[in-house]
Amino acid sequence: MKQGIHPEYVDCVVKCSCGNTFTTRSTKPELKIDICNACHPFYTGTQKLIDTGGRVQRFADRFGAAKDVVAEREAAKKAERAAEIAERAPQAGRARGQGRC
Repeated sequence: MKQGIHPEYVDCVVKCSCGNTFTTRSTKPELKIDICNACHPFYTGTQKLIDTGGRVQRFADRFGAAKDVVAEREAAKKAERAAEIAERAPQAGRARGQGRC
């Protein structure tokens, strides 16, 4: 191994955004990370959204109301179909000879 070309390998303090800190070794004396094993959903077994820069909230603001609009549209279609079927029911009975004598 050549001398003087490799970085120095020192003790490193790792600080997570959740507040967890631990010590390891690295070429940098301090690391700041967004997610660690104490707050990552894979290791904790909990589902939580990891929001980077408010993206989840922006998405919910933009498309969250779309669910209500779709539900209203589907209810209107269902009512329209029911009215159409109710309108056709007496006509269908007469066509088969089941109407008045």
